Amino acid sequence: MSNVFIAFQNNEEARPLVEAIMTDNPAAVVVHSPGLVKIDAPNRLQILRATIEAQTGRPYDLQQLHLSLVTISGHVDEDEEQFSLSWKH
Repeated sequence: MSNVFIAFQNNEEARPLVEAIMTDNPAAVVVHSPGLVKIDAPNRLQILRATIEAQTGRPYDLQQLHLSLVTISGHVDEDEEQFSLSWKH
């Protein structure tokens, strides 16, 4: 099993993303560094638009996450409802 990860700038825009990711991915681990928040997950990590909207209380376009995105590791699959990272074997 391999880990995937996503890292965001540590700013106000990323905070609800991190909370939503942790809600949807209980096995994920958050690592805070100065200016950066990295989230590691075993095999797969999923970000759901609906969960972010529940966190923020407003509509959310998943393309907005790219504004705070620093780096990722894994195969990307995305549409209007979800953004996921995984390793396909």
